[in-house]
Amino acid sequence: MRKLRVALIAILLSILILSTTSGRFLVLNDLEQADVIVVLAGETNRRPARGLQLLSQNYAPKMLIDVPVSDVVYDRSLIEIAKSYVAKAPQSSLIEICPVVGLSTKGETQDVARCLSHSAIRRILLVTSDYHTRRARSIFQHQLKGYQFFVTPAYDPQQFGASWWQQRQWAKMNFGEWLRLMWWEAVDRWH
Repeated sequence: MRKLRVALIAILLSILILSTTSGRFLVLNDLEQADVIVVLAGETNRRPARGLQLLSQNYAPKMLIDVPVSDVVYDRSLIEIAKSYVAKAPQSSLIEICPVVGLSTKGETQDVARCLSHSAIRRILLVTSDYHTRRARSIFQHQLKGYQFFVTPAYDPQQFGASWWQQRQWAKMNFGEWLRLMWWEAVDRWH
C-alpha cells in the first residue's frame, strides 16, 4: 500500500511539473539569418507585423506572406486585403504574397514549396504565433526536406502565455495546441 501511495505521488508530481512547463515547451525561437522570411497563414495582425520587423532588421532580403485563397472578410477576399497591406508597407518591393489553398499547416507546406520553386532559397525563417512555433517547424522540416528552417514567434498576450493556467484563453490555446502537436507526432506525420 505504501509503495502504491509513493508511486501515485510521484506520478502526480510528474504531471504537475510537465503541465506547468507545457506552455514554454510549445514556444521556440531560433532566430537566424535566412534567404526568406515566410509569414504563415492564420493570424493576420501580429504575424505580418513581426515579419516586417524582421525584414527591416535584415534577417532576410525578402518576405513571403501566406494568404488563404478562399477566405473572405465581408465582401473582400483576404488576398485583396493582403495586396493592399503589402502596397502600403515601406518594404513592399521585398514582399510577395503566396496564395494558400491548404487548410492545415501540413497543407501550407506544399503551397510554400510552390511559391519558392523557382528560386535558390534554402534557408527559411518561419514567423507564426508563439504557441504554434514548435509544431510548425516540425511540420515544415518533415514535409520539405531540401530546406533549412528556423522559427520565431509573433507574441500575442491576449491569445497565449507560457503560464497558461493564469488565463482561460491561454489554457484553451495550450490544450488545443498540445492536441494538434500530439496528433501530428502520432498520426499525421506518418501519412
